Amino acid sequence: MSTAELKINVIQQITNLKDANVIEQIQRLLDFEVDKKPYVISAKQTKRIAAAKKEYAEGKTLTEKQANKEIDQWLSEK
Repeated sequence: MSTAELKINVIQQITNLKDANVIEQIQRLLDFEVDKKPYVISAKQTKRIAAAKKEYAEGKTLTEKQANKEIDQWLSEK
C-alpha cells in the first residue's frame, strides 16, 4: 500500500470514529510528530530519570523473565 493510500485509509477511519478520547489521542500523537521543537521534560521527570540511571548503575535491574513474572503476579491479583 502506498503512502497516499495509507493516508486516505487513516483519514477514512478517523472520520468514522465516535470516541472523542481516541480522537484526542490521535491529535496528541500527530502534534508530537509534527512539532519540531525539542521535547522538554519536567523537573520531576528529570529527577526520576536520574534515579533510574542510578538504579541501573547499581545493578538494581530485573531480567525480562523476572519482570514478566512480576507483571503476571500483579495482573492475577486484580
